[in-house]
Amino acid sequence: MSGQPNDQKSDPTPPPFDPSKPSVPISYPIKTLEDLENGSYYKSFHYPFNKSSVPLRPNTGLAQRPRVLVCHDMQGGYVDDKWIQGGENSGAYAIWHWYLIDVFVYFSHYLVTLPPPCWTNTAHTHGVKVLGTFIVEGEEGTATCNKMLSTKESAHKYAQLLVELAVALGFDGWLLNMEVDLAISQIPNLKEFVSYLTQTMHSSVPGSLVIWYDSVTIDGTLSWQNQLNEENKPFFDISDGIFVNYFWEEDGPKLSATVAGDRKLDVYMGIDVFGRGTYGGGQWTTNVALDVIKKDDVSAAIFAPGWVYETKQPPDFQTAQNRWWSLVEKSWGIVQNYPKTLPFYSNFDQGRGNHISVDGAQVLSTQWNNISSQTFQPFLEYVDDSTSKTIEVRVDFKEASFNGGGNITFKGTLEAGASFSTRLFSGQLLMGPLPIYFTYSVNSEGNSQLGLSLELSSETEGKKKLFLASQGTNQFSSEVLMPRRLTTPDNAPGWVMQEVSIAMNGYTLTEIHAVCYKQQPEITNTTEYFAVLGDIKISTSSKNTEFPPSTSWIVNGQDIEWGTSQGSKTLSLKISWKPEDEKGPLFPKYNIYVEKLSKQSIRTLKGTLESVREYIGVAHIEAFYVSQLVIPSDTSSLKFIIQVCNVDGASQNLDDAPFFQLDVQSSTNILSLLFGCLPSLVKNIIAYL
Repeated sequence: MSGQPNDQKSDPTPPPFDPSKPSVPISYPIKTLEDLENGSYYKSFHYPFNKSSVPLRPNTGLAQRPRVLVCHDMQGGYVDDKWIQGGENSGAYAIWHWYLIDVFVYFSHYLVTLPPPCWTNTAHTHGVKVLGTFIVEGEEGTATCNKMLSTKESAHKYAQLLVELAVALGFDGWLLNMEVDLAISQIPNLKEFVSYLTQTMHSSVPGSLVIWYDSVTIDGTLSWQNQLNEENKPFFDISDGIFVNYFWEEDGPKLSATVAGDRKLDVYMGIDVFGRGTYGGGQWTTNVALDVIKKDDVSAAIFAPGWVYETKQPPDFQTAQNRWWSLVEKSWGIVQNYPKTLPFYSNFDQGRGNHISVDGAQVLSTQWNNISSQTFQPFLEYVDDSTSKTIEVRVDFKEASFNGGGNITFKGTLEAGASFSTRLFSGQLLMGPLPIYFTYSVNSEGNSQLGLSLELSSETEGKKKLFLASQGTNQFSSEVLMPRRLTTPDNAPGWVMQEVSIAMNGYTLTEIHAVCYKQQPEITNTTEYFAVLGDIKISTSSKNTEFPPSTSWIVNGQDIEWGTSQGSKTLSLKISWKPEDEKGPLFPKYNIYVEKLSKQSIRTLKGTLESVREYIGVAHIEAFYVSQLVIPSDTSSLKFIIQVCNVDGASQNLDDAPFFQLDVQSSTNILSLLFGCLPSLVKNIIAYL
């Protein structure tokens, strides 16, 4: 993956960060009011890479029920998630329980915290709104407020700048945290700032949110109220909600609901997962506070769920994370449903792993992380006592993947004639008059078989259950549909792709379960069970995706820089591409490969050029930065291939993909270039002397 370059890791004194110069794209905050005002962020090399590529689904309003806001505050922010094109840490932090979240806030203690695009991309995929943070605190915060709130016009100006950032980067609003004492004379302009920001966000980004943090009061005193009351309600009245500080008592939610009236759902009662003064103690008893909040019919704001990761809760991050979020689900229930629209695709990728595959073939065998690579996350249920289950179900980074770096692995024992079922998705997909197609990939051992169970409902016909199974189906009472087996790529050994069409006009698909069973009659007499579900696609067509031909793309290379590292030639450059027809379809991601073509072309018996296509990363916008690519000495040219990937999981054939080809500069050419500069250099030195 093109993440943090190795030489940066080993350099004890890296040069100061200069955002104007080409380098591995990163996310970073805006630290001063001056930098916010002068617009230097937009002039940064990194700015276009920080734009999110996944819009929020249309008409994604806040539900009229108690909601869950999650505020991500971990290790100061901008850790593994700052590497926009991905990093090299398979143990990086991630969230995958998006079906339990309504609003996601990216928090740090910098003045303007801009969410890294990976969070916005995956949150939007799951229907979750994303907010940045504007915070003032300490002496610097006081100085910032003195300037920002000096006049009504200045308050409007800085609010407008925050709106423009949200629009440019594609996120959905702001959390405002004013943690300073203010003069009473500054309060009118503070209210102007909040009101103008809220109204302008609404007109610029429909469905956007501005949430006020319970901090400074209407008389200018920094005093956390730990409930909604007359001291902070004036700010609540001109914003979309309040994030109440964590130190509330048991009656805090009820008192706040009374003050809020018909806006009680806009009250988000804070819970610090670290347990610092929070009701119920947070940590493994976070559900105590959630239960009280839910009972009093207000919303919850969960602060720092990364506690599980930061404190290294046993036995491992994935297990502890699943266990902790199960507390949220038991208390609050599911708040997001999918599939809702088509096409729907999931490869169960958590945005981190030990390998990456494309269409069943492994293209990367090293550690990586990139939250943007998450597809729809499964609704896997956590079972506290693993001995109560005959089959263990988990996303297993060690097992093979069909696409990306994820899968769902089913491993354990299963007696003959028995079956095991587990929830994959909880949806709200209305079926129309045309058939829809379910396609899924399975890799199994022995007699282990894996099918899908679909639960549907109709207002007139009631509930119905369908079972998709390839063989050995006489043990199931529900209606059985036998999929047809699709042709699997030659370089995808062990994988079986299956597809079935369903026409259920007027029904709504509400549940998808995986079902483990044994082939009958059994080939071998064993209770061992092992199967891997690689991906699942639901679409309105069985035809393969048609991609634009390579000739329909405009591909450019810029910021080309040749260098050397440990005796080898290196290359850094930015590759960008766009379709000639700008009204053409948009694609969610692009796999990037390089072919290093040698001077002595090796040809096969058929006379065609034989070369290795090396996977170097993934892009979620139409640009990719290659950093310090090592070039073998016999390489004459480099061909960068951009594999277009569709939202339904399909990938373009590499032979048909757009590309950028670059001749490698020879050492002679480089020396000639240097010597060619000498006369003018000498002339300039003489003139200076």
